[in-house]
Amino acid sequence: MLRPCRTPLGVAVALALTAVFSLTAIEAVGLLIGKPPGLLPLERIGAALWATRWSDASAAGAGVIAALAGTVMIMAALLPGRTRLVPLRGTDPHTVTGVTRRGLRRSLRAVAQSVDGVERARVRLGHRHIEVMVVVAADCGGHMLRKVGTAVGDRLAGVGALSGGEVVVRLRGKRR
Repeated sequence: MLRPCRTPLGVAVALALTAVFSLTAIEAVGLLIGKPPGLLPLERIGAALWATRWSDASAAGAGVIAALAGTVMIMAALLPGRTRLVPLRGTDPHTVTGVTRRGLRRSLRAVAQSVDGVERARVRLGHRHIEVMVVVAADCGGHMLRKVGTAVGDRLAGVGALSGGEVVVRLRGKRR
């Protein structure tokens, strides 16, 4: 349910097909009633197509371009995109909820910065892990890693985010 849509590619293809089919329909109807509108130079296009041989470089180039465009569209449809929302655990199996990646990063950053001794924090959401980098003023050991990791883990559990990975905390001392 939370998979990204392929809207830009779909819109581009739909607009191109609409333009081509609309011009074709206008010209066909004009030819049927005996008054072609002349939007497309059909005589020149037809003569150029009849003069083109399959062995010509222009025919091969057009085929390569069409094949590349088709391959790009198929790959865009098959490859999973990056979801815009992180799914949340819920009690109702018929309801799907999610939080934006940006919102989750902000929330986790605020929790990490609320830990005593942390001056700044940065959160990166990866596919397999959540990386929290904190800047501390004093030299801190493993207890600071555990405090920040516990706070971030508790927030993830409280929100119910299905992040599917581990929380990695990195410490940096304050630069002078």
